[in-house]
Formats: sequence, C-alpha cells, structure tokens
Amino acid sequence: MKGDLRNGVYVGLVVMLYACIVVVQLEAALETKTCFQRKSPCFLKKQTCPKQCPSFSPPNGSTKACVIDCFNPICKATCRNRKPNCNGKGSACLDPRFIGGDGIVFYFHGKRDEHFALISDVDFQVNARFIGLRPNGRARDFTWIQSLGLIFCPNSKTFSLEATKAEKWDHQVDHLRLSYEGKEISLPKGDTSVWSPPLGDYIKIERTSDINSVLVTLQDIAEIWINVVPVTKEDDIIHKYGIPEDDCFAHLEVQFRFLKLSSNVEGVLGRTYKEDFKNPAKPGVAMPVVGGEDKYRTASLLETSCNACVYSGGSRSLDKIEPLLLNQNTVDCTGGSSSGVGIFCRK
Repeated sequence: MKGDLRNGVYVGLVVMLYACIVVVQLEAALETKTCFQRKSPCFLKKQTCPKQCPSFSPPNGSTKACVIDCFNPICKATCRNRKPNCNGKGSACLDPRFIGGDGIVFYFHGKRDEHFALISDVDFQVNARFIGLRPNGRARDFTWIQSLGLIFCPNSKTFSLEATKAEKWDHQVDHLRLSYEGKEISLPKGDTSVWSPPLGDYIKIERTSDINSVLVTLQDIAEIWINVVPVTKEDDIIHKYGIPEDDCFAHLEVQFRFLKLSSNVEGVLGRTYKEDFKNPAKPGVAMPVVGGEDKYRTASLLETSCNACVYSGGSRSLDKIEPLLLNQNTVDCTGGSSSGVGIFCRK
C-alpha cells in the first residue's frame, strides 16, 4: 500500500515537472517587441505575443499573426487575421467601399483609368489607380482599385503594387506585380517570403499566403494588408456590372493600420482620421457616396501633387495626432483570439 502511494507521488512529481518544462518552452517561444514611440502610452513597454499567435511572422499555413499597438492603453499584443478585413476601420474593398478612421462606411467612385490619393501626409503618400467599366444606360463608372503607389521617406522613394489583368481567374497563378524605384522586383512564391531593399529598411514586403496576398510595412508609419481578388460571377449578377468574357477585373482588397499621422492628413481615406472631420456620408443610405474626385485626383500613380495633397517628402515637421486617436480596433469579430484592423469585404 505504501509502495503504491510512493509510486503515485513519484509519477505525479514527474508529470508536474514535465508540465513546467512544457510551459517554460512555450513561453520562451512567444515573440516579444518593445514600443519605442515616445508619444505612445506604451513607450519602452515590452509586449509578448499570446499563445494563440506566438509569432509576428508565423510559419506557412498560419492564419493569424501577432501584432502590437503602441497606442492601445492596455499595452498588450493581440492576434489578427493575415489578410485584409473588409469590415473594419482603414479598409478599401469592392467598388470601392471604404471604412474610415471614424468607423463610417462610404463609397468613393472616382473614375476608371484615373489616379487618386487615398492617403496624403507630410512624410508619405498612397495613391490608387482605378479600373472599371460603364454599362449602357449608366451615368457613372463601376470602379475597383487595381494598383497602389507609395511615396515615402525624405528622399521620396517609390514602390508600386498592382493586380495584373487576367481573362479568367486562376487560383494557382500569382496576380501580383511589384516594383521598387521603377524596377520590377521578385518576391518568391510561398508563405512568409520577404523582400526589402538592399540599402535602407524603410519598407518591407512579406507574403501572407503562397500567392496573391502581402503585407507592406513602412517603418514607423503604416502597415498595409493587400489581397488580390477577381469580380466574381455572383457579384456580376447581383450588381449588374456587365463584366466581359475577356477580363475578370482582378483588383485589390486593402486594409491600413497607421502607426502615426499628422493633424493635416488628407486623402480619400486619410481625411477620415482628422479630429475635426465631419463625414458627409448619409446614415441609413444603402450606398452612401462621398465625393472628392477633384480634390484628390493625381496625374499618375506616383505623382504627389493634387488640389488637397500635403506630402512634402518629410522635409517639414508637423505635430502628430494625439496617440489615442490612432488606437485602432484590434479585436476580430469573427471569434477566437484574433483581430481585424480595418477591412474591405463583400456587400
């Protein structure tokens, strides 16, 4: 009897020791980052990833990644989906449907084959090229975001990303084309493939799936989740787009997460982050359209001039928006320990 009891105690101690070792190993595997933004309430505070998403750059097949929000008062890392969330702040999807920094949904039609500034701030700008078509009897174009052009850092480096034209959508084909400083770059297929310039660390591009999805990071400025999708036959039927047989209108779903913005920020989406912005989108309307085509039209994808643009190549210093205004929702409404920071999804 005493021998059985002694054996039981021994087994219990072994199990407890093994459990402690496993816990230590798991905690050691959790990645951490420290916030170094001085205006952040989390300045110099270390944030550790949750067990549900232990890595900022998870391995192939992972659906969620760890993110930190230095302007979140609780100063805790959270999980988020690795693709754009089209139902959250900072998103631009569909034809195109935006959700502003104020959380209000609005549509901006623009015009096909023209370019518009989505974000224009003192030290960076993001333009978009719209593609589209106009069926007979319709007064305006149906439009989608086909490409993005980024201008950033003091010497105005440029990066562009586009969804390539496709007659038929093929899920096995990569429909992304990337260029840095006017030269096409190669980003190997495969989840977690990463590219950054050989000199300088202002920008990083990493795949968030084997093909057609990437995360673009502008250091200390913004994170941009991008996904390439076609206009589906179902959407064509529902919305009566009139999509031709020889073009599936491959386009971008985009979601922005800003790390800093100036109080003068402008752009189709950027203006919605200003403290004094009053969104003209009418509540209760099925598709509230907000204008601004003349204010935000640019001559090309990488042109920084427009009637309301404020980009100055980082040569001027502007007071930044108070940190709490950039506290962006990092809680995923789809359930689980994930987040959805800004999204564009189907209507």
